Amino acid sequence: MKIKNAPKRAAPAIFGYALVIAWVVFTFVLIGWVVFASLSTSSEIFSDHMFKFQTGFHFENYVKAWNTQRVSVFFLNSLLYTMVSCTAIILVAAPAAYALARYRFKGNPLVQNLFAAALGIPVIMIIMPLFGVISSLRLTNNRWILMFLYTAMNVPFAVFYLLSFFRSLSFTYEEAAAIDGCSPIKTFWKIMLPLTQPGLITVTIFNFITIWNEYFMSLIFANKTAVRPVAVGLYNMIQSMRYTGDWGGMFASVVIVFLPTFLIYIFLSDKIIKGVTAGAIKG
Repeated sequence: MKIKNAPKRAAPAIFGYALVIAWVVFTFVLIGWVVFASLSTSSEIFSDHMFKFQTGFHFENYVKAWNTQRVSVFFLNSLLYTMVSCTAIILVAAPAAYALARYRFKGNPLVQNLFAAALGIPVIMIIMPLFGVISSLRLTNNRWILMFLYTAMNVPFAVFYLLSFFRSLSFTYEEAAAIDGCSPIKTFWKIMLPLTQPGLITVTIFNFITIWNEYFMSLIFANKTAVRPVAVGLYNMIQSMRYTGDWGGMFASVVIVFLPTFLIYIFLSDKIIKGVTAGAIKG
């Protein structure tokens, strides 16, 4: 009976594997085409012999994109925004999640519900009031304001995600620390926070990718070249291609902007999976 039903059970799995393989092939073909285009001239990109590299590999496209197209400015801006914001998110969200998970006080459920409700608020609903306030304070095109907004927008997700990790930890750690004379604050930083390392790594990776690829908010609050992140800068470069025609430099810019998130997925995908599955099991 089991042998007869085996083909029926295997059919959905085979179909699923076929979809995954097709998607992987499609993705690698697109990425490969962009990489090849970044090493070609504009005339070769629009010809039928781009992959032959008759004129060699044009690595100068990357040098030109980094220096001439101001990719270096956009890249370093995004790196600053993501590093500072991700650090600030952890410094705010981890203590908040710990307090909500380990201490019972009046208003605890309300605060948790407010964080959960904040996850469902679209950015477009609050962008105009924010713009009005920040414009009245004359703080547009300010790096610190942009990092503050990135932090504030991503704290609810980080708090909600880390709650399950702190809830899963045994209270014996805190009891042992209290017996040894460790204060609650020191217990959190020295004992409890390191125990949630998988969750911290996973939520930091998610926040890094979100902030690195963020476009709408940076378009509103960072419209000067000196403070633009990569998403807005890349869009402006694509628009300028109508006049310059430097398509090789544009694709080189795309590769430079895409590289950090690509490397994160390649080298840290196992940590993302472990963190997500651990949070699901613990929650």
